[in-house]
Amino acid sequence: MSVIGNNIRALRTLRGEGREITQQEIADIAGVTRETVNKWESGTIGNIRDSNIQKLRDYFHLSIDDLRSESAGLAAQLKGSFPSSALTPVASEVAYAPLLGRVHAGDAQEPDVLDDEVPVPAEVLDGHPRAYFLEVEGQCMSRVYPEGCHILIDPDSEPTNGSIAVVSIDGADYVMRRLYRGASTLVLSPDSWDEGYKDIVVRDGDGHEVSFHGCVVWFQAAREME
Repeated sequence: MSVIGNNIRALRTLRGEGREITQQEIADIAGVTRETVNKWESGTIGNIRDSNIQKLRDYFHLSIDDLRSESAGLAAQLKGSFPSSALTPVASEVAYAPLLGRVHAGDAQEPDVLDDEVPVPAEVLDGHPRAYFLEVEGQCMSRVYPEGCHILIDPDSEPTNGSIAVVSIDGADYVMRRLYRGASTLVLSPDSWDEGYKDIVVRDGDGHEVSFHGCVVWFQAAREME
């Protein structure tokens, strides 16, 4: 195993609240597949993207050393060779972000409008002060964000290739997809366990207007913090 792979494996033991967290649960949080998490832990993949690490840090309230350090990481903490607050979790301060609507993970459609609030760890909202929640509807992104979960959208986050973004098409229709941008083509790609979903391809000159509403920076199950 790599250092970070060891620490992710230890994370699954330390933070399971009486049970071991599965690789699939880690995959859902980090935005990757279960096979990728397995390769992280085995050391087959040693270079893990910072964005994936940040999702784990935000979700579990981890320090950078918890995942990247050999001497002070979670694996060392699990063995008892380093004193750890991870063994005695500290309750996070809770803040609230507005739940503004539902976004369809599938075909583009006009979003439902909601008026509610969703609890979120205060340190997450501190890093994304204008962020808001949308509720996922549909299975198009089920490998990453299951239907019914709440995704936190930062409107100030600029999408890059591979980002999961919320966009509107022609001024009204909203869709959440993984975004890839070419020289003259925008591809909004599904990431689903189900077959049948196709890329939405927008080419320059097609006459379609695409507006970006931000990137997904955090998520939680609908009943996560109740």
